[in-house]
Amino acid sequence: MVSLIVPAKNEEEGIQAFYDDLMKYLPKISKEYEVIFVDDGSTDKTLSILKSFVTKNQYVKVYSFKRHRGKGDALAYGFAHIKGDTVITMDADLQDKPSELKKFIDKHKEGADVVCGFRKDRKDKQKMVAISRFFNYLIGVLFGLKLHDIDCGYKLFTKEAIKSLNIYGGLYRFIPLLLYQEGYVVDEVVVEHETRNFGKSKYGFSKVWKNLPDLFTMIFLVKYSNRPLHFFGNIGGFLALVGGIILLGLFIYQLMGHSIGRRPLLIFGMLLVISGLQTFFTGFLADLMINISYSSPGEANNPHNFPLKYSSDKK
Repeated sequence: MVSLIVPAKNEEEGIQAFYDDLMKYLPKISKEYEVIFVDDGSTDKTLSILKSFVTKNQYVKVYSFKRHRGKGDALAYGFAHIKGDTVITMDADLQDKPSELKKFIDKHKEGADVVCGFRKDRKDKQKMVAISRFFNYLIGVLFGLKLHDIDCGYKLFTKEAIKSLNIYGGLYRFIPLLLYQEGYVVDEVVVEHETRNFGKSKYGFSKVWKNLPDLFTMIFLVKYSNRPLHFFGNIGGFLALVGGIILLGLFIYQLMGHSIGRRPLLIFGMLLVISGLQTFFTGFLADLMINISYSSPGEANNPHNFPLKYSSDKK
């Protein structure tokens, strides 16, 4: 069974065309399927149109957030409600073509657990394309995952892979990387990318400033999520060592009969030692918290708990 997850926000102009095109191809790909639309707090008629799909197609589910939560939460909610063993995500703006669903299924049959779309001839602004290429190159250098377009929303996952993740914030962009680090097979297929003909893009140049913090988060999660003391300990140890060397030098200088009480270097050395100790104990506390969370996992970030405005399960 194939589960298709489609986040949507203010797509009233094109959502009907997207659904009509999707229904031409999805039933041919799999006799058993479900389409999960997650309305991300739309303020136009998107939800009303989605509700009409539910009345005429029993395989369509619609969930609508009471407010805008972001694409990460929309995907997390969809992942929490899938029934199929194969999960496909795509945007509702028709820049990704439903006619290419078979490419992802075929690549999955070849053994890939994760299949990413590669918009080789991308129809977006050149500055956005250049930024995307830079981030993909950076990910390849930092983590060894060689993908051309990790940020493409058109992807396939196995249910086993996606259920192993806890996605929040902007980390949905790095799902292939998280799964690659867990040992899943990640591959890509070239997909056609159309010019956006309906509605407005939800992303602008500000996306760069959102991606950068998320990239730093990924560095920590991938390399130090289970051993934060190694990260903070190295930084803290370095700061304390430099501060200690400065203070030792000043102490020797004082033994030689010189006054050090009014030297700014004394205060600087003390600050380095204190900062180093604080950083070290931050890592120590993080290690303790991880051990506690493993022994008693909570449910605070459970997508099932997101407040909804509408759910087709309760129609």
